[in-house]
Amino acid sequence: MHNTTALLIELGSLILVLGLVGRLAGRVGLSPIPLYLLAGLAFGHGGLLPLDASEDFVAVGADIGVILLLLLLGLEYSASELVNSLRTQYPSGAVDFVLNATPGAVAALILGWGPVAAVALAGVTWISSSGVIAKVLTDLGRLGNRETPVVLGVLVMEDLSMAVYLPLLTALLAGVGLAGGSVALLIALGTVGLVLYVVLRHGRLISRAVSSDDPEMLLLVVLGLTVLVAGVAQQLQVSAAVGAFLVGIALSGEVAEGARRLLTPLRDLFAAVFFVFFGLSTDPADIPPVLLPALLLAVVTAFTKIATGWYAARRAGIGRRGRLRAGGALVARGEFSVVIAGLAVATEPRIGPIAAAYVLILVILGPLAARWTEPLVSHLRRGKGAGGTPVTRAPGLPATDETLGAGGHWLRLGVGFGPSRALQGFPPDRWSAEPQARC
Repeated sequence: MHNTTALLIELGSLILVLGLVGRLAGRVGLSPIPLYLLAGLAFGHGGLLPLDASEDFVAVGADIGVILLLLLLGLEYSASELVNSLRTQYPSGAVDFVLNATPGAVAALILGWGPVAAVALAGVTWISSSGVIAKVLTDLGRLGNRETPVVLGVLVMEDLSMAVYLPLLTALLAGVGLAGGSVALLIALGTVGLVLYVVLRHGRLISRAVSSDDPEMLLLVVLGLTVLVAGVAQQLQVSAAVGAFLVGIALSGEVAEGARRLLTPLRDLFAAVFFVFFGLSTDPADIPPVLLPALLLAVVTAFTKIATGWYAARRAGIGRRGRLRAGGALVARGEFSVVIAGLAVATEPRIGPIAAAYVLILVILGPLAARWTEPLVSHLRRGKGAGGTPVTRAPGLPATDETLGAGGHWLRLGVGFGPSRALQGFPPDRWSAEPQARC
């Protein structure tokens, strides 16, 4: 009875604190992720008020949070959208990987952490925060900008790459070696390919089998199926997160919309618990020694993300200002950097402190970079007397270079942890990285 009482008190206090800090973040216009991490540091070992009774419960809640994050992410895409993005965006995705994963891998090797830690830290520095970026684009009124589909295309490629990266990382962390990692990679690739094929051919049948007019039944079936598939995927060393992502892809239409609506509050709750758990597992005393490496890594990868956005926007035929806006928008890191570090921290505990510091820096710097990269560079160019190049607009485009098209077509983006990246009013080929008129 005493343990149950302590569990309820600690858990209730923790959730209340998360609600208060989340409200505070909303008032000041920040993502709640850094405040959740700080709350975890405060309640963890070495913190101000360590949690003892509820630690195991929070650990399970954190696992569910990762599963729901990936499930809701998968629900945002149809198989055809993913295939189209893979076909048109792979050059930008490759540049994104090389420019942003390399600094993390090199940093881990310089610090003497070994190849497995290098693979994990490469993922931490590679993946941008879709949740933070979605909110920034919304707040800055850029949802209709011509460079925004380019930003979305890069994010889609990163999400799709997780289906390959996470199984490989999981296998390496389990100590199965290169051969075992290769097997896990082949299994992941085969599974993703099979799921995409089945969904493209029989997606309506799958959605019809899961569909229910009763919201309660729909919630139970989708959640139960997701947790089951995630467990099986984990048993096969493919990663529970990837299993959840594939379930989300397999559902479409009204079923996906209904499941998204029902599961979003659960996702936000358990995702917050996950970020707190990551903070709980990190000793605050371990952060100051790695603060300088984390800061240097943040500065380097901020510039590499700007370069990534510049390249991707240039492929799409977008002008200099739009390229800078695209690059600045991609700087923020957040939820998936923490997910990757959370997977690795049990085997490579040294990653936890540097990942926490790195995410704290870039989740704050990201919105500033999105807002000021283009104005700052333009100001510096004017200060040096650089002349502008006249912009030639393709026939039929609107008179402004800020909108994606006349009539106010908007991106359907959420502002929580996992945004919807589909374009309302535009087929997938309009938000691919195919050449478009400059702006």
